Amino acid sequence: MDDDSHENVVPGSDESLDTPDVHGYEFRDGVDFKELLASYATTGFQATALAEAIDIAERMQEADATTYLTCTSNIVSSGLREVVAALVREGYVDVLITTSGALTEDVIKTQKPFKMGSWNADEAALREQGINRLGNIFVPSNRYVWLEEYLYDFFDDFFAEEKTRTPTAFARELGATLDDENSVLKQASDNDVPVYCPALTDAEVGNFLYYYRQSYDPDVDIALLDDYETLIEGGMDADTTGLIAVGDGVPKHHAIMTNLFRGGADYAIYISTGMEGDGSLSGAPPTEAVSWGKIKDDERNYTQIQAEATLVFPLLVASAFFED
Repeated sequence: MDDDSHENVVPGSDESLDTPDVHGYEFRDGVDFKELLASYATTGFQATALAEAIDIAERMQEADATTYLTCTSNIVSSGLREVVAALVREGYVDVLITTSGALTEDVIKTQKPFKMGSWNADEAALREQGINRLGNIFVPSNRYVWLEEYLYDFFDDFFAEEKTRTPTAFARELGATLDDENSVLKQASDNDVPVYCPALTDAEVGNFLYYYRQSYDPDVDIALLDDYETLIEGGMDADTTGLIAVGDGVPKHHAIMTNLFRGGADYAIYISTGMEGDGSLSGAPPTEAVSWGKIKDDERNYTQIQAEATLVFPLLVASAFFED
């Protein structure tokens, strides 16, 4: 083999890298949870992204940042509902932005649990049994029958004196009716955390509002602009803001868009499985938001964990918020 061929296969370099060595957890003396997660910083791949997210979340707290938590409805469908409720209960969330499905399912779970199922179920058989599938989670249709009755009673009181209400008022007053310490809406209502839901009609809540207006009171309405104004002005008044976006879609974009008015969020953590290649907002990484001015471009102030949330969100919360 001539020298050129050898150089192509085994290129030499005199350059040294001033970065940490790749090194994982050794499991020599049992398991220390804190040390295990600390080792993620030098494990590589998405483990290192999680370590970066933990560091950013800790710095958000040190900076007393106004913290926005955004999540899609599947987060509440899963056991992450309890994680979100804990963050709100312990005062780690200042603003919650979510979807109508999250409100729907949070209310249902206060009385009727979702059940573990299978990814490989017979869909036609489930339909015959009145069972809806969310991944490997089963939701019997009778949950929604119960919800309709519950919400109709709530609507009577909610619209009694004012016919036009906001989504934040809807979430706050609905949460006040619930009796479940693991309810996200109850914890938000009890702890004065506003819940913004810019797409309130995009789930069963919207269906039942439609039926209610058609059958009982044609004057009821939901207004969005008051909430949008409050959300924007709250961000502009904040000295520092930080975002934790669990999932993508409308909640994530609502948080970064409203932070645009203040020159961008100071910190941002994304947990996402969205792909960037299709140009969608769901797949857009934090760097794209920097180009729009929705996240500030400071060193190490944002990261994205490309992972499914049930795997990593509890680890982030445990280490950054609850670990002594």
